Amino acid sequence: MALFDREFIATPDDKKGQILYKHPDINIRKFTKAIVNADQRALFVNKGSVIAEMGPGQHQIDADEIPGLGVLIDNIVAKNMYRAELYFVSTREFVDEPFGGRIDDVFDPQTKQVVSLRVFGEYSLRVTDPSSIVTRLVGTVDCSDNERITDWVDQMLMKTMKVDVTRNIVRHGWPVMGLSAYMPELEESVVASTNEALLSYGLAIVRMGNFDINLSEEDLGRLKKFANDVVYTQLAGSYTEAARAEMMRGAGEGMSQGGGATQGAFLATGFGVGGAAQQGPAAAPPPPPTTAFPGMGGGTTMACANCAAQVPAGAKFCGGCGTATAPPTVSCASCHADVAVGAKFCGSCGTATAPKVANCTNCDTALAPGAKFCADCGTVVA
Repeated sequence: MALFDREFIATPDDKKGQILYKHPDINIRKFTKAIVNADQRALFVNKGSVIAEMGPGQHQIDADEIPGLGVLIDNIVAKNMYRAELYFVSTREFVDEPFGGRIDDVFDPQTKQVVSLRVFGEYSLRVTDPSSIVTRLVGTVDCSDNERITDWVDQMLMKTMKVDVTRNIVRHGWPVMGLSAYMPELEESVVASTNEALLSYGLAIVRMGNFDINLSEEDLGRLKKFANDVVYTQLAGSYTEAARAEMMRGAGEGMSQGGGATQGAFLATGFGVGGAAQQGPAAAPPPPPTTAFPGMGGGTTMACANCAAQVPAGAKFCGGCGTATAPPTVSCASCHADVAVGAKFCGSCGTATAPKVANCTNCDTALAPGAKFCADCGTVVA
């Protein structure tokens, strides 16, 4: 027995960083001493079942010392060996495990844009049930390498996050560009959902670090431009005013490069703005003698459906409130039904319509007969 007493089984120094270590020999000599570190549990496994479990300390492998070993198969005539698998499972916390990747395409509740979310961060992992990781995970994942286990956990984490993050954004209406404010709630929800999936495998994510959800450069630039446009429109007072200011800025850039048509548009717009500045804020001008309402053919102006201000025929937006106007119409030569300007056939009788008289050289909008300026962009008609 003295010879046997000198034999020890323990985790080798170069394997102490592993989550799970399997002793290579399945013939465990009786009366051998197993050394289990303070952050480990040792398990005897036979035919896929855990027969016995040992906590930290030094244990003599004997059925009298460790209850349950007696059911193991003795495969030597002298009956001085047990045929079994011996696993050492680390119960300490494994930190700084990186993860990351694309989550999914998400509808941003604030901007109504569809963007692709990406997530990056780190997490710490711990074994919560040594028996479950041996009996359930060993047959699924090669546990001889920590990366095999953590790669599998990464997949579970990303799968859970794809559902959980998207669900929280939609349920709470969180803006994609402001998700940093909701990271604590997202982290708590993701960890809880992932641990629910890992529970049966004896693993758990303890915490997450450097958790970040972000956008691609293209999507981020698109959302920033959208936000800037919204603020610019609010400062201008209406969409029409913002469009006019944007047109003047573009016209100015065109003039600096020697653009002829752009110069005419800039002058026309300038005259309009200058006149408004001289007159100052005033009530809406009196309606002209000839008026056309949406749905009626002919006329030079029409009433805005929102504020009732007079809008030039063919204008796309009301100058008073910025509301989009109904498209201009012409009368069908055959049945006299109203037909949208630019339509090739009458919607009532199918008669081919006459081609447009002329188009603006700057924005290609149909020009009214005798018009000197384009009603959409203000370009001088040649």
